[in-house]
Amino acid sequence: MDIALYYAPVTCALVPYVNLTEAGATFEARPIDMRKGGNKTPDYLMLNPLHKIPVLVVDGKPLTENVAIQIWIARNFPAAKLLPADPWQEVKAISLLAWCASGLHPHLSRYNGPKKYCDAPDPEAAIRPIALKMVLENFQVAEDLLAGRKFFFDHYTAVDAYFFWCFRRALQMNFDLEKLPNCHRHFEHLNARASIQKVLAFEQQVKTQFGRP
Repeated sequence: MDIALYYAPVTCALVPYVNLTEAGATFEARPIDMRKGGNKTPDYLMLNPLHKIPVLVVDGKPLTENVAIQIWIARNFPAAKLLPADPWQEVKAISLLAWCASGLHPHLSRYNGPKKYCDAPDPEAAIRPIALKMVLENFQVAEDLLAGRKFFFDHYTAVDAYFFWCFRRALQMNFDLEKLPNCHRHFEHLNARASIQKVLAFEQQVKTQFGRP
């Protein structure tokens, strides 16, 4: 099986990179420089017409959207237990993946790039307070779910990687998250995993390759 992951620094492509690593999969990471329009070339648009990152290509067939990608990895590498074995817990995990993708990720994007979502004279003032409020409300849900736990379930799952990325993005944007000790503990616990350290090292390598600090 030939697996390629189209990856861009800082993006949620971190999530499939981590979970492919957790699964012990052999894959090629193909860096894309989004700042130079690498995700809008004709070749890339053939893979994803919406020019989003990541894309997973399996034996020449592209798969888009992080939730679907995580489910594919979990199903094809079951020994990694990236989703819970119990059917109810499995769909709960898929629900949390979808929550990361729809409840957290979009608000982080709106905060980070308000001009993409609002053409008012001062889009930062119009968008960022609302986006911040929504992010913090969602993080409070995670704070409650993580009370007394290392992971969202009884063991590491794909959900943990996606939430790690969301929390990392919020930290990168200097959100005040001091009132979320459970989320911080989860972040630090994940940050020590070999799969996370591998992707962070790769990210720095790619940023250097692209001439970024």
